[in-house]
Amino acid sequence: MNNKEWLSLKGEELTKGKIPIDIYKDKETTFKEMAILMADTIKENNEKGKKTLFIVPLGPVGQYKYFVEIVNKERIPLKNVTFINMDEYMVDEDTLLSEEDTLSFKNTMYRLCYNQIDKDLLMDESQRIFPNPNNIDLIDKVIEEHGGVDICFGGIGITGHVAFNEPPHVGETIDIGAYKNLGTRVVKISEETRVVNSMDDYDGAYYLVPKYAITIGFKEILKAKKIRLYCFRNWHKSVVRRASFLDKSVFFPVSLLQDHPDTRIGISEEVAE
Repeated sequence: MNNKEWLSLKGEELTKGKIPIDIYKDKETTFKEMAILMADTIKENNEKGKKTLFIVPLGPVGQYKYFVEIVNKERIPLKNVTFINMDEYMVDEDTLLSEEDTLSFKNTMYRLCYNQIDKDLLMDESQRIFPNPNNIDLIDKVIEEHGGVDICFGGIGITGHVAFNEPPHVGETIDIGAYKNLGTRVVKISEETRVVNSMDDYDGAYYLVPKYAITIGFKEILKAKKIRLYCFRNWHKSVVRRASFLDKSVFFPVSLLQDHPDTRIGISEEVAE
């Protein structure tokens, strides 16, 4: 299948790729479906007396308002729930972005999620984990003690990155097996990603977007029993088709999830057109 062929796939044709694709009415429905899955999984585990471990993103973020609403309305206790955030911006290779910065993922996660949940339902702060250069071993330990991750939630970036797992930079070589074994680490963000991310945060001022981030790796992502990715932007049309219909390649990392037994991509009808 050449580029023009896979780019022209629409509607039900998209459900026949190497990664299953679910089509929702619109962007908000996509967010709601994500929030419902989060809440239902927690309720099911709570009823069984089991703990819940999610990897969660700060892109997309639209699901959190619905998740908060469900948790508060249905009085769902999160005491046995742990969230590991996927990534965080860094000023340079050694310094995390300040939590006071509006671009800080931790700042945003507290503002949109944790600070909105009734305190008697909220999990302990130690169960709200954000990657930083000093807690890489902690993330591995939490996942190992839980026996994996219940669900890894996320989106897909313009370069095919999941979290900030970018394709190899010019001059770098790495095979698929080695890429899948990359763990939590500091990475340099691609120029393409910085430009796209600047569209939402800085009206296209890509030079204000940090050049570095710390991210969980595919080693952690692939320990999830389920992986659920959600796409709803116009440029996701190319991304989801490439993820599901082209061959696996480290140069479009999300394609490596074709090997995972339970990965699905949820998209809005706009992306399916």
